[in-house]
Amino acid sequence: MRIQKYMSEIGYYSRNETDRLIKNHRILVNGSICEHNTLVNPGDSVLIDNHPLPEKERPVYLALNKPIGITCTAAKEVSNNIIDFVNYPTRIFPVGRLDKASEGLILMTNNGDIVNKILRSENGHEKEYLVTVDRPVTEEFIQRMANGVDILGITTKRCEVSQINEYEFRIILKQGLNRQIRRMSKALGYRVVRLERVRIMNIMLQGIAKGDWRELSKGELEELLTQLK
Repeated sequence: MRIQKYMSEIGYYSRNETDRLIKNHRILVNGSICEHNTLVNPGDSVLIDNHPLPEKERPVYLALNKPIGITCTAAKEVSNNIIDFVNYPTRIFPVGRLDKASEGLILMTNNGDIVNKILRSENGHEKEYLVTVDRPVTEEFIQRMANGVDILGITTKRCEVSQINEYEFRIILKQGLNRQIRRMSKALGYRVVRLERVRIMNIMLQGIAKGDWRELSKGELEELLTQLK
């Protein structure tokens, strides 16, 4: 299998992290510098910084209530990165992103195999947000957001949108374009002043204090993994 899949399946590096390691020539496969299309077979030697991979750790699945100002990256050189913020005793990484100015639910795990399954837009996994904007929300705005908005050279997929009060609405997305809600709102003449993710699939933010995290319950995890099959 390709090195990226191998690394994610052993639960130690996500595919994006593996790509960064490859770019920096930090992975050796059977004594040769790994490239992006390198294949790994059973029994092959895989070293990172000339050290063998550690034995696979127990799976970790956390739900974090990310505060504003924390950056969703595993890059340790980035200040206020999410890894240092959580300070978990074993290696984990975020599933997807919430931009620095946004808050709310993000999943953390050491199981790289589930990351792409959750994030692939064609899988249609729901993510729910509460959004506050700088102008009164109108019925026209709700309808246009729901029917698709032209951003980044494409039209966003249809989604569920409902008004909460004069300045706040709820939106459920099944895709995850870069800064999607902010870009959609801006295209319609609105500026997002607060954005909070409150649900990823069956995992809810409710009950997690800002900046805190908890492990997924057995029931939550079983349902999540069932949806990812």
